[in-house]
Amino acid sequence: MLDAGMKSQLKTYLENLRTPIELVAYVDDQPKSKELIGLLEDIADVSDKVSMSLSQSNADKRVPSFDIVRSDDASKAVTFAGLPMGHEFTSLVLALLQVGGHPPRVEQDVLDQIAALEFDKEMQFETYFSLSCQNCPDVVQALNLIAIFNPKVSHVAIDGALFKEEVENRKVMAVPTVLLNGEAFSQGRMGLEEILAKIDTGAAARDAEKLGAKSAFDVLVVGGGPAGASAAIYAARKGINTGVVAERFGGQVLDTMGIENFISVQHTEGPKLAAQLEQHVKDYDVDIMNVQKAKELVPASAPGGLIEVKLENGASLKSRTVVLATGARWRQMGVPGEEEYRNKGVAYCPHCDGPLFKGKPVAVIGGGNSGVEAAIDLAGIVSHVTLIEFAPEMRADEVLQRKLRSLSNVKIITNAQTTEVLGDGSKVTGLIYKDRSNDTDHEVKLDGIFVQIGLVPNTEWLKGTLDMTRYGEIEVNAKGETSLPGVMAAGDCTTVPYKQIVIAMGEGSKAALSAFDYMIRSSAPADVAAA
Repeated sequence: MLDAGMKSQLKTYLENLRTPIELVAYVDDQPKSKELIGLLEDIADVSDKVSMSLSQSNADKRVPSFDIVRSDDASKAVTFAGLPMGHEFTSLVLALLQVGGHPPRVEQDVLDQIAALEFDKEMQFETYFSLSCQNCPDVVQALNLIAIFNPKVSHVAIDGALFKEEVENRKVMAVPTVLLNGEAFSQGRMGLEEILAKIDTGAAARDAEKLGAKSAFDVLVVGGGPAGASAAIYAARKGINTGVVAERFGGQVLDTMGIENFISVQHTEGPKLAAQLEQHVKDYDVDIMNVQKAKELVPASAPGGLIEVKLENGASLKSRTVVLATGARWRQMGVPGEEEYRNKGVAYCPHCDGPLFKGKPVAVIGGGNSGVEAAIDLAGIVSHVTLIEFAPEMRADEVLQRKLRSLSNVKIITNAQTTEVLGDGSKVTGLIYKDRSNDTDHEVKLDGIFVQIGLVPNTEWLKGTLDMTRYGEIEVNAKGETSLPGVMAAGDCTTVPYKQIVIAMGEGSKAALSAFDYMIRSSAPADVAAA
């Protein structure tokens, strides 16, 4: 199952096992079961601390699946249903190591928080993933870790493409989808800190108290995407007190599959780049406050005074300068049925959710590069793709358009406006679009709709505080300065054109340098010096 190179690499990893582990397989005579047995035998072959056995009973177990169990403590265990290859192979390797006693790369206070969690009943998590989903591993790895370090928590990671009947019965139409004790828990990317914040009811109050006790920063960056990370690094290199408050570190980059235009790096993937950004920031003395959402910006009461950022958990942070780098999110169509069927056929990530629509007809809304790339990718998975573009012509690069037109299972409709998403109450069944040339309505029957119509800035919380365009973009000058003294802005949330990672990084660096320049040219009043 594993080639020689992968086995050699795995052997090196498994030398870190401290305690023997057992792989218990639940299989039958289907081809996937044979593949699973081959995978587990390969794993057992490379380490004398790993044993493998076939269960004599498959009752109440998904087939094929397997448990990873610590030999001296059966409570240290996780389960994979299917073959965790592709993006999930890393999840498998980490599960092997962590069940086997190798310490995870997580702060000790986080592990202590996990171990201290108390529940009235067993917490049984189930995560549906697809092997092509770049967002799924974070969820799988986080829940595996919680299950390993808290005996009242169990976790099963399930390949949705392999258990199609189960996926359809449970109406799973987006990955990652997490169920807790059989009920919906979450959909979409979540990190360990986000999951803990959701299940640890006292976490928000503790965080608010801890954050509220912090001294004022010199530079406070709001946002943890490429612009925010660059701003934090450039500020910290000046030797000034720097903090980053972010809803999720990595931002929109986390949802990006292939990145091939990041200069000097021929190819990388969003989650990998996001992890590298965070590690680079951590290399400096930067206070990272993750899973925190800003709700209000209070300007300084006097020139050179402290600026306040209020958070949704009730905490308040103060700083001499602020860099706003809140990024943007996928733009929605804003038509009837879209919100109702979100994650029930309406999706925004073709790489993540595409495999769930294998052999089914879908639509892609948007004829820019993102839309055309999505249609090309989906055409290799689904039965048919209908691409709908509002303008009379597609806006994507010509090379992408040529590729799209060469595909036999793609239909392109231009000069059309999607007006409604149709469904049966539980899932999408089609859409209605208006032909803009003659105002006639047309219905398209399909099972999925992938929306790719651009971005909207995350700036609603700033409305009325500083100057913004009617599109919600923060107005900045050539130095990244906003209309408020001491407040800079950078990245996709600003008026700077061309929303690209490399541009956001440059703008974040510029904003930090502008913040430093502002401080050295401003006299600090007594309240700042005392903070």
